[in-house]
Amino acid sequence: MTESPSKAASEHSADVIVVGAGPAGSTTAYHLARSGLDVLLLEKTAFPREKVCGDGLTPRAVKQLVAMGIDVSEEAGWLRNKGLRIIAGGTRLQLDWPELASFPDYGLVRRRDDFDEQLARQAEKAGARLYERCNVGAPITDGRTGRIIGVEAKLGEEKTPVSFRAPLVVAADGNSTRLSLAMGLHRREDRPMGVAVRTYFTSPRHDDDYLESWLELWDRRGAQDRLLPGYGWVFGMGDGTSNVGLGVLNTSSSFKELDWREVLKAWCASMPEEWGYTPENMTGPIRGAALPMAFNRQPHYTRGLLLVGDAGGMVNPFNGEGIAYAMESGQIAADVIVQAHARRSPAQRELVLRRYPRILKDTYGGYYTLGRAFVKLIGNPKVMRLAAERGLTHPVLMRFTLKLLANLTDPTGGDAMDRIINGLTKVAPRA
Repeated sequence: MTESPSKAASEHSADVIVVGAGPAGSTTAYHLARSGLDVLLLEKTAFPREKVCGDGLTPRAVKQLVAMGIDVSEEAGWLRNKGLRIIAGGTRLQLDWPELASFPDYGLVRRRDDFDEQLARQAEKAGARLYERCNVGAPITDGRTGRIIGVEAKLGEEKTPVSFRAPLVVAADGNSTRLSLAMGLHRREDRPMGVAVRTYFTSPRHDDDYLESWLELWDRRGAQDRLLPGYGWVFGMGDGTSNVGLGVLNTSSSFKELDWREVLKAWCASMPEEWGYTPENMTGPIRGAALPMAFNRQPHYTRGLLLVGDAGGMVNPFNGEGIAYAMESGQIAADVIVQAHARRSPAQRELVLRRYPRILKDTYGGYYTLGRAFVKLIGNPKVMRLAAERGLTHPVLMRFTLKLLANLTDPTGGDAMDRIINGLTKVAPRA
């Protein structure tokens, strides 16, 4: 029996289309659906699927998971961690996550293939309509206004052409964000970019209560050792493996020259043999991904299109964290859309939607400006070496640094460190 045109139209139309079912897209879809809106969530691959990530979640991300009603207990397969272990300059410092009213005092670890699927299924449970193997192509725009009113896509193994329509579209399609590019939104070259490469090893260090960050990342393959801007990480996965990787910033003069996969191999080779970070213990290939930072694509709203997560360059320049900001921006976007949807006229709805970029800048702008300054500083190997050698000998300074780098403060009240960090982010330009 042939499907009727009216039924097909209703299945392929909604109040909002969300393109991409990563953390940003699934969080956006979840909160929209929970508020009663009809949401289409379009994912180009099928779950479970691989994503390059350190798999470590700070308390900021944990807060978002709790807000989505996800069971984050150890019985549900999550590995908790107490804080961050920092290694540099021959010093090893272990710092617990701060005790705050605004965030939990623990982080989590979970593989991204499983993590992303949990978020997408939670959005489905809330009422979002998820289409997997839905490869979104060109935007559908109103010829008169230029507004986006839908997307063209190819659905399923057969790549069946489908037109999805909605008055609002959310671009949650990651760093490449073909949808944003098609709408004329290009990357800002004056904002930092990073690259992350990682792999997994079977290792006795798989069960660790702390995320481990190596602030000194050495390139030891030439005649002379070079200190690179960036950091290495070792995150125990609790399943017999460790996620080992590195993040490097484009502030390095050697950013485009070096093969970062080879740098990772060389760094792993310098580790103690008993940790097992050797080629024969590698359980998968080395994979890499870009880290779009500090609002590197703007505006975050234009002509019916909102940008969330990596599509809007929301990665924290201080520490390369993206998941928390992807989820937070998704929730912010959903709140704005819900309020706009309740307005009676197009002009009133547009007035609400245009506030979205301002809310993002009020929330993150000053902090990201500080982060851009930090990125420039650590691009100087001498500054990086001095910070690594001297900073770790001052535990109070390092606790302050942990709060700053992880963006973990109480916005009101809090201790003296919170007040200093909050004050700095308020006076910094919100660009």
